[in-house]
Amino acid sequence: MALAPPPSGAGVVACTGPLSSITPTLKHLGSCSKSFDRFPPPSVCTSSGEFGGFGGVWRSLEGLHHSDMAVRVTAVRLAALLVTMSCARALALQRNHILGRPRATRGFSESKRVYYRTLYFDQQIDHFGFLENGVFKQRYLLSDQHWHQNGPILFYTGNEGDITWFCNNTGFMWDVAEEMGAMLVFAEHRYYGESLPFGEESYSNAKYLNYLTSEQALADFAVLIKSLKASVTGAQNSPVIAVGGSYGGMLAAWLRMKYPSVVTGALAASAPIWQFTDMVPCGDFYKIVTQDFAKSGINCSKSIRRSWMAISNVSSTGEGLQWLSEEFGLCAPLKPQDVDDFRAWLQETWVNLAMVDYPYEANFLQHLPRWPVKVVCTHLQFDSGVTDRQLLHGVSQAVKVYYNYTGSAVCLNMSETATGSLGTRGWYYQACTEMVMPMCTDGIQDMFEPQSWSLQAFSDECYGLFGVRPREHWASMAYGGKKINSHSNIIFRRVKRLVLLTESNGDLDPWKSGGVTKSLSDSLVAIVIPDGAHHLDLRYSNEHDPQSVIQARALELQHIKQWIKQEQV
Repeated sequence: MALAPPPSGAGVVACTGPLSSITPTLKHLGSCSKSFDRFPPPSVCTSSGEFGGFGGVWRSLEGLHHSDMAVRVTAVRLAALLVTMSCARALALQRNHILGRPRATRGFSESKRVYYRTLYFDQQIDHFGFLENGVFKQRYLLSDQHWHQNGPILFYTGNEGDITWFCNNTGFMWDVAEEMGAMLVFAEHRYYGESLPFGEESYSNAKYLNYLTSEQALADFAVLIKSLKASVTGAQNSPVIAVGGSYGGMLAAWLRMKYPSVVTGALAASAPIWQFTDMVPCGDFYKIVTQDFAKSGINCSKSIRRSWMAISNVSSTGEGLQWLSEEFGLCAPLKPQDVDDFRAWLQETWVNLAMVDYPYEANFLQHLPRWPVKVVCTHLQFDSGVTDRQLLHGVSQAVKVYYNYTGSAVCLNMSETATGSLGTRGWYYQACTEMVMPMCTDGIQDMFEPQSWSLQAFSDECYGLFGVRPREHWASMAYGGKKINSHSNIIFRRVKRLVLLTESNGDLDPWKSGGVTKSLSDSLVAIVIPDGAHHLDLRYSNEHDPQSVIQARALELQHIKQWIKQEQV
């Protein structure tokens, strides 16, 4: 799909619509009305009030099967950090789990209506060189329903996916907008959604992909903020707070670090800014996944650990492969060469479940029940005497909680594990260049098969896919590694505490392995949420929220208000 030109006609289209109606197939966001309000036409294009399709921009990874890519999703993520993104046959290129974000949940919060304009900004393709002078249309969403002159701006730093999806799933910003009198801005990350620097050719070759970096994305955000404050009447003195979750949380923290004159503070939820080489042990991520299952049911993680050998035993015959295909309700029958992909699919499923272990029904990656890991574990409480097929029957029932909770799936497709709103292909490229996040398993401290980390094998896979090799230490050099004490106003939500650069992290979230989990100073605050999964605090408030996340949100808001007050003084 080519980058669509801005719709004809002057003015800005203001759209309203219920969150519950926002789905990948919906074309209209409720009723739309023309408005010129505060935003002049110059560097802005108007929206028709239609979605361009969630993830429809991307051509599929045609011909790149799990085993061909030899990748493991390290955060599906996002999520996702985000992170939102299982291991494949070669086990070399670990498919980085997409650092993604959750969809709106059912219940009271979902009945809220959101009002925003869809706008486009002429953004420089290359901020750091002088030969490429081209520009592209960067999409951003803006809501000023509750904003007043000189009021704060909450700026969402877009993740690896369609910005409308993140906008409608970042309920925290919508929940506090009226109380704060805040303008909300959701900026799309270059190369995702509609923000394609070279249109439909953006992924066609390494030359065009060369501009897909976090540094370029941060510069996009900084330039957009400066332009908004200069062009919107009454915004010149508005304090800006960066907000993001998973990879978006990493960007929020880094935006405050790199451009302190542009943003006053940052809330970085589930942001694994330390998930890089020599910063955290490569096995920590999968240990946390295992811990989530171990405490959610008797023998649950042990059953999953034993299932890998059971798969080997059963799949050794043609009859066994047929049984597995029928037992799991697969859309295509397993062949001998598919078994490693089947294992990778299961591993990715367990990881995704740990990431979205929310206390209420939600449909972030799939439609799931409350505390889905506990529900899954009710099918996996076997003792050591269980037969292989009995064990795998339990595994199949557990897997169907993730893929068919609603009972509407006719069969299970191993190539579909999460929402199409995430830009899988773009994240693979970023993982192959600067977002190098080593991960490994040992089969002892975790419930997965032993898999070591090999930078050389990873590099070779990246070269085969994109013609590039990773710069292993670049992210830690560019963003300070663990020596970030000189920065301020960041909250790191690790699901336990908070900061001016505030990061929050959840104890249930595997990505806390690379997050900041202890406050580094009075203004670099870490908030840990004991009952929190992947950036739970950024989701809409819900009647089933544990007290820990309610308190975390209150603390985050307290810090943000303090930063704004200091800036205004």
